[in-house]
Amino acid sequence: MAAVVVLTFPGLELMETRTRMAACTFPYVPGYLSFREVPALVACLERVRSGFDVLMCDAQGLAHPRRMGLATHVGILLDSPVIGCAKSVLYGEFTEPGRRKGSVSHMRGRDGEIVGAAVRTRDGVKPVYVSVGNRIDLETSVDLVLSCSPRYRIPEPLRLAHNLSVGRLAGRGLRRK
Repeated sequence: MAAVVVLTFPGLELMETRTRMAACTFPYVPGYLSFREVPALVACLERVRSGFDVLMCDAQGLAHPRRMGLATHVGILLDSPVIGCAKSVLYGEFTEPGRRKGSVSHMRGRDGEIVGAAVRTRDGVKPVYVSVGNRIDLETSVDLVLSCSPRYRIPEPLRLAHNLSVGRLAGRGLRRK
């Protein structure tokens, strides 16, 4: 299931939710998640009425062994700015960022190129891993991830979309549409 939550910025107020069920026609193959997940996500995004300026995906962008994760695929297909913000590292070496919210450590590929950033969104919690998807730079991506993380480790758009996809938001005014 794909889930999309559209929020205002900077207020992070709910504007719209969408979900989409789709049959998986591509098997799970590590490193090829986009071929399995993108069709449902794009179909879900096509149903969004309010529009969006930037899309944040629970996925990798440039911080991918092939330098093109799900966030990059979606960004190219939609010709939209997309940020990849993942809970775990797929590709890139980095030193642990400082323990305070806002601490950042660049992630580098084998050739030394910066492919993303480990970003501490809360004091003392595990970082999230931010990478450029499409039509946005890393500094802006990191700033938006931090701005969308006022209370939790996971940025609000991703946290709410996850909760919507697993049916946890019915009592909070969010419903699958």
